[in-house]
Amino acid sequence: MKFVVIGGDAAGMSAASRARRLLPDLEVTVLEMTEDVSYSACGMPYNIADPDRDIDDLVVRRADVFRQKQQIDLRTGHRADVIDPRKRTVSGHGPHGEPFTLAYDKLLIATGAVPVMPQVPGHDLPGVLGLKSLADGRRIKQFLAGPAVKRVVIMGMGYIALEMCEALRGRGIAVDMVKPRARFLPAMASDLAQVVHDELTANGVGLHLGRTVERIEETPDGLVVVCNGLRLEADMVLSAMGVLPSSTLAKEAGLDLGPADAVAVDGYLRTSDAHIYAAGDCADAIHVVTGQKTWIPLALRANRAGWAVADNVCGNAVALDGVAGTGVFKVFGLEVARTGLTVDESRSAGFDPVSARIQTRSRAHAHPGAGKIWVEMVGDRASGRLLGVQMVGTEGVAHRVNAPAVALHGQMAVARFAQSDLAYAPPFGPTWDPLLVAANQLLKQL
Repeated sequence: MKFVVIGGDAAGMSAASRARRLLPDLEVTVLEMTEDVSYSACGMPYNIADPDRDIDDLVVRRADVFRQKQQIDLRTGHRADVIDPRKRTVSGHGPHGEPFTLAYDKLLIATGAVPVMPQVPGHDLPGVLGLKSLADGRRIKQFLAGPAVKRVVIMGMGYIALEMCEALRGRGIAVDMVKPRARFLPAMASDLAQVVHDELTANGVGLHLGRTVERIEETPDGLVVVCNGLRLEADMVLSAMGVLPSSTLAKEAGLDLGPADAVAVDGYLRTSDAHIYAAGDCADAIHVVTGQKTWIPLALRANRAGWAVADNVCGNAVALDGVAGTGVFKVFGLEVARTGLTVDESRSAGFDPVSARIQTRSRAHAHPGAGKIWVEMVGDRASGRLLGVQMVGTEGVAHRVNAPAVALHGQMAVARFAQSDLAYAPPFGPTWDPLLVAANQLLKQL
């Protein structure tokens, strides 16, 4: 049996490696259009923050290891251009433009996501860069290593934009951020988003909300980002306006698409063609709270889905649970996390949401070094079910959010979550954990 994988990062290489282990005689071919496979994309902002670190430190396993140790036919520099489901072939071109056509019995589309690049005049000027692939990371590090970069404008204010903001400020670079929408971090409760906003401004970051980039100009002194009513000088411009699923191949092959035009899959990662699977950031998933299709690009989901595809290809039927949209990021001295739905998302999904917001300490009363933690918890008035949690704090947030994430997967009621036996010790939290305090406050409104 011939198993062909398009895409050589998280989902693709996880599937290829596991399939090779499960069926040693399986023909496994991976087509990767870049020269890089199996690397930690999420680690790029932290690597860029340190000029002395090699970007290739982020490579988890090199291509030659897959080829030599696992006997996977890994073809880097090979771009898939056309999938023909009727003939079960993939066609494309290699590193030197040479055409190829591969037959498959089972195919995995693991093409990931593509960065949103504003198509404004000047978007292709030298010094206007995006960050998605390891090659992008190399270009940014090389640019920062060149003539002194003192000012950077970041287009966007999402997770990657905020992580890159901290990385650049850590290198002594002035940073301005712009976005067209007037609301900062719209996927968070306004009070919690304000805490993050204040942390950024306290660290000298210029935040320009409600500003649409109209063009980027090149001047003798560098670049100028021209917005409505605003001109920002820069030595480098970084586009971090989010990503979209890379689903063009699937669409052109006639496969069904889901939310955000991600490739539609069932619980077994099968597309609308029984011989084709999709996994990773290009594919959709079921949200465990709403039970509806969603598109949320998540690193763990990509790796887990790759494993499941391999199991299914090799005859071991494996269906995945959905996603809760659990995420966390660091911005200067804050940890910011969320899981499940916000109030607005809950209402849009048909729930009758009620929320409670609390501020408390990260450690026990009188224990030294305590910081603040803000928690917003959302429940459904009709059923009493837990719908989502958001947290911001100076410590104790990143791993604490995992408890409500598990509760969401179990469709737990707020009342039951409030009875959870959570760990306590003075250096790590109060006797009444911040999550339990929020749950008890929410119960008063349900």
